[in-house]
Amino acid sequence: MPNRLAASASPYLLQHADNPVDWWEWGEEAFEEARRRDVPVLISIGYSACHWCHVMAHESFEDPETAEQMNRDFVNIKVDREERPDVDAVYMEATQAMTGHGGWPMTVFADHDGSPFFTGTYFPPTPRHGLPSFRSVLTAVTEAWRDRRDDVARQARNVAAAIGQRIPPADALPTEEALASAVASLASQFDQRHGGFGGAPKFPQQPVLEFLLRVHDRPWAEGARDMLVRTLASIAGGGIRDQLGGGFARYSVDARWLVPHFEKMLYDNAQLARLYLWAGVELQTPAMTEVAIDTIEYLLSRLEHPDGGFYSAEDADSEGEEGKYYTWTDEEFRRVAGDDADVAAAYFGVTPEGNFEGKNVLHRARAIQDVADELGLGVEEAAEAVRRAAGALLERRESRVRPGLDDKVVAAWNGLAIRALAEAGAVLGEPRYTEAARRAARFVVENMIDDGGRLHRSWAKGRLGPTGVLEDHGAMAVGLFELYATTGETEWFDRAIALVDAIVERFADPSGGFFTTSEDGERLVVRPKDVFDNPAPSGNSLAAEALLLASSYTGDPSYWERAEATVRAAGMIIERAPHAVGHLLSVLVSLLDGPREVAVIGPEAESLSRVVWERYRPGVVVAHSTAPAAHPPLLAGRGRPTETLAYVCRRFVCDAPVSTAEALRAAL
Repeated sequence: MPNRLAASASPYLLQHADNPVDWWEWGEEAFEEARRRDVPVLISIGYSACHWCHVMAHESFEDPETAEQMNRDFVNIKVDREERPDVDAVYMEATQAMTGHGGWPMTVFADHDGSPFFTGTYFPPTPRHGLPSFRSVLTAVTEAWRDRRDDVARQARNVAAAIGQRIPPADALPTEEALASAVASLASQFDQRHGGFGGAPKFPQQPVLEFLLRVHDRPWAEGARDMLVRTLASIAGGGIRDQLGGGFARYSVDARWLVPHFEKMLYDNAQLARLYLWAGVELQTPAMTEVAIDTIEYLLSRLEHPDGGFYSAEDADSEGEEGKYYTWTDEEFRRVAGDDADVAAAYFGVTPEGNFEGKNVLHRARAIQDVADELGLGVEEAAEAVRRAAGALLERRESRVRPGLDDKVVAAWNGLAIRALAEAGAVLGEPRYTEAARRAARFVVENMIDDGGRLHRSWAKGRLGPTGVLEDHGAMAVGLFELYATTGETEWFDRAIALVDAIVERFADPSGGFFTTSEDGERLVVRPKDVFDNPAPSGNSLAAEALLLASSYTGDPSYWERAEATVRAAGMIIERAPHAVGHLLSVLVSLLDGPREVAVIGPEAESLSRVVWERYRPGVVVAHSTAPAAHPPLLAGRGRPTETLAYVCRRFVCDAPVSTAEALRAAL
């Protein structure tokens, strides 16, 4: 019989609707039941595309004996971390504090107030690799709850106190010296051979890479350009990138970017599309621009909802097997590639023994020039053979069972996608991308804002999820500001300002920065504060960027001051762990550079404003209108009838207007 989760809209919770475990959704009712029965609470947190979540589900949650023990001794709560990032953040901090590491599935044992007293991640059904069996953990926790309740209560109090501590803000805004120190710190962790930072498992760390892109030409940022180029080239050529269908997996299990965990997340692909777009422009590398286009086309073909907006993820597994959709035996590869098999196998690194459990993850094993030379072919001849083989392989792959789709729409991740698509539309002159950004914005506005004007975190199957957290407001605000900048449609500006004002009104921390949850939101063990930019920008760094944009468009200094306070609140982290706050470092660059605003008014305003998008100018805002306008304030009082003029300003103090693309380029 289906359990309570059958009534959920969350794809992850629905995956567990047929478990014999008597799951509850997160909520006061579950904790009240635990009080009534006087048993501890077991909180299991994961997400739909998580491979090891599936493994633990098959091994334990689908096992009748394990489920019987769980149901007898606990109230069991299943949490979709993507719907409830606030709940996930609290227990992830506890898990990291207690075990020294974190991850999903996350397994948490808590008292009746939700305070955790024992935590872990994946537990196997039998002891292995130094991990106890899940059932032995259940037994130990039950015995501790029954026989050593005072110890359990003391542990819960200590953990709650530890995760409630906050880092004091810095007295002053970090300086350029802090940015230079951050680059040096990243250089010390850089993998000179394969690119990226640290060893296996290896994540792209997009916020860090964007910071390196922002500062690569600064005299104090020695090595930034090399770290950026090597990493982007290695990722683009690795198995972490889908060499046939586009898009990127979440991370690589090895240091070479070769074998991925195969799930594809919207937030990763939105960030990487934008990163490769601007790297291609700024570094004058067309191959990187092609990666950006490839990634955007993946988003549009595989993750876009028919009415606009983007789904969350594609799973790592298909037909119950990790990577089955993406990998190839040598025999099948050669049969499908046909006459082009030798060239394609040399290029994609396909061998009889394989590189993943006897199969092959395709990657760019060798440069096409080297392949051509070895086989006695011209470069274009070899490249054409690879293109033919790739087309045939993709067609064959389409006949396989696709990985599962997480069809919920998350506001924050759609904000990242809107930004990437709007900028790509402007940079590449591709109206399809601009229209996709517009559709996504319209979807969120029409489906994810309730009658009271509140943005919600998620939407699935026609149902709203929980109210939005800080990152939802920050990412959507930034995305809508960029959509306004590229289209000149003031609706998006107005909605972005409304989101920024909501951030200030409902999420502010008096000591600086912002809490994850709104002041009238559900009370958790602690009120979480999201400051770490990995793998996506944190709520605080997105809020700080949105505040900067709001200040630049309106001239209101209070927005700028709040952005500075948000960065100061993380000053100690910037100093001691810069790799963890890559996006906040980018915001700090904009703060130290100071604002730059461009207002373009006149009949040819849209055409002239395109100059702004010819280069990577992350600290510049642009407003354009075909006629004099008072809104947004950046446009007010500027322009002349019948002329098209561009004003380059700092804090609304403008240079003399210019009327040609050449003059605007020079002014910028």
